[in-house]
Amino acid sequence: MTVLALSVGSNINATQNIRVALAELNLEFGKTVCSTVFESEAIGFKGDNFLNLVLLVETDKELSGIASFLKQLEDNLGRDRSQEKFSGRPIDVDILLYGNDNGLSCSIDLPRPEITKNAFVLQPLAELLPNQVHSPTGKTFAQLWNEYDKSSQKLWPIDFDWKDVCVVS
Repeated sequence: MTVLALSVGSNINATQNIRVALAELNLEFGKTVCSTVFESEAIGFKGDNFLNLVLLVETDKELSGIASFLKQLEDNLGRDRSQEKFSGRPIDVDILLYGNDNGLSCSIDLPRPEITKNAFVLQPLAELLPNQVHSPTGKTFAQLWNEYDKSSQKLWPIDFDWKDVCVVS
C-alpha cells in the first residue's frame, strides 16, 4: 500500500464542498486521516478566505487513476478550469505525496513544490507527517514548518463539523 497525501481547499461554499469532497474521497479510498482545518486568506488574488486541510490515505491505486478521479471530483463540484490560476474555487484537491515518488510522475511534480511555499499545505502536512523527510530538502515536515516564515501568510485553525467524513489526527 502507498501513502497518498492530498491537499483539499475551497473558498466557495467551502464547508459544504469540503464535506462532499471528503465523503467522495472516503468512498474511493476508504478510511482517510485528516489534519486540522485551517482558514487562510486568498493568495495571489483578492477573494474570500479559503478553508484547507491535508488528508492521508493508504492506497493500491495507480497515480494516473487517482489524478483522473480527483479531476472528475473537482469538475463534479463545479470547478471551472477556464478561470485564471489564482481565483476562487468550489474545490481544489492536489496530490502532495504519493509514497516515495520523486520527480515528474504522470505529469505531476512530486513531492508537490507548493509544500514548502504555502502555510496552508505545510502546517497540516507537518501535523500529520511530522517525522517524514521531504526529499528535496532533506528536512522533516516538522523542521520545515518550524523554519517557515509564519508572518508571510495568515493561517488559523477552525472548528470543523466532520460528521463522520474523516478520522481526525
